[in-house]
Amino acid sequence: MTAQRVLVINCGSSSLKFAIVDPSSGETLVDGLAENINGNNASLSWKIGQQSSKQSLAKATYSVTLKAINDVLSQHQDIVDSISSVGHRVVHGGEAFQAATLIDKKVLEGITQCAPLAPLHNPANLEGIQVAKKLYPTLPHVAVFDTAFHQTLPDYAYTYALPYEWYQNHGVRRYGFHGTSHRYVTQQAAKQLQLNYQHAAFVSAHLGNGCSATAVLNGNSIDTSMGMTPLEGLVMGTRCGDIDPSLHAYLCAQLGLSINEVTAILNKKSGLLGLSGTSFDMRTLEHDYHQGHQRAKLAIEIFCYRLAKTIGGLAMPLRKLDALIFTGGIGENSTFIRRKVLSWLHLLNVHLEVERNANHGATTQGIITSDESTVAMVIKTDEQLAIAQETQEVLCHIS
Repeated sequence: MTAQRVLVINCGSSSLKFAIVDPSSGETLVDGLAENINGNNASLSWKIGQQSSKQSLAKATYSVTLKAINDVLSQHQDIVDSISSVGHRVVHGGEAFQAATLIDKKVLEGITQCAPLAPLHNPANLEGIQVAKKLYPTLPHVAVFDTAFHQTLPDYAYTYALPYEWYQNHGVRRYGFHGTSHRYVTQQAAKQLQLNYQHAAFVSAHLGNGCSATAVLNGNSIDTSMGMTPLEGLVMGTRCGDIDPSLHAYLCAQLGLSINEVTAILNKKSGLLGLSGTSFDMRTLEHDYHQGHQRAKLAIEIFCYRLAKTIGGLAMPLRKLDALIFTGGIGENSTFIRRKVLSWLHLLNVHLEVERNANHGATTQGIITSDESTVAMVIKTDEQLAIAQETQEVLCHIS
């Protein structure tokens, strides 16, 4: 029987991740990344088996990039012939999409209608889908939505204290993001802790350039830190997270900026970058912190404090906490950030075990806390595999 493999396409605001994944075995046959799309010095890197390669891209739009990826894959016809479907990450599905779905004209229209809610991402997701459908016209294409996992939020968690007709008429509400990652790592945590996922309680902290935390109870997201857009919530690489909404009007008046200009600054020049004045990369900031750079230190202190405060808030509706999960680039790799965050959480009976944290829980099923502590653990997210598995689930239900 021929393997059923999924080509996963994940178009970001300036990057494109791709992979060919066997959703049944979890094997990744091809893994790649295009960076600086629509910018200078765009590049495409990939790994097939044990061989890694890289090339520069001239005038790299998403269309050019996907065609370059197709050229690379076409040199390995046996792998291409095993692709049975294409899974696309889509950031915002609004209330229209409560699960992954087969892409047709109506679905494309729905993704387009959600574009104002994620202007940096949905247009890129759409372009990726449209180009891929031309490159692979005979394959089924499935959209996997970041927001879908959070459609189980209760109304008191997703409704803003605003005129209710704004929600009714314009969809103004909390949607949440990183749903594919939060779902994947909480399922993995249940397996590693030998818990029934349908009777377990987790707080998941996805920490990368974008950051969010989610409370997951009995397999459902019941609250999350990101809001109507990915700007709300935690301090992030270049995003400010929670602020006073009056700030927009104040800055427009004081600095002579437009609403759009203020919003762009809050998205692209704030967060760790704005606080430190040097970098949005946590690795750089940790180095600067230990070199005595005061603004880098302030940025990290704020990042960790705000995250710990959010974790505490998300634990409240769970009523119990089986595990706190760290994932994403920062969550999986920074022993320093995990230590600082957990130092705020003694009220939750969380106590770090230094050696376990130092090796990222490698010998303790991901657990980085002491045996008498509430569990905190590190789980490597695999959004490509999760997208492939959700794509397979959709096609199995159709067939």
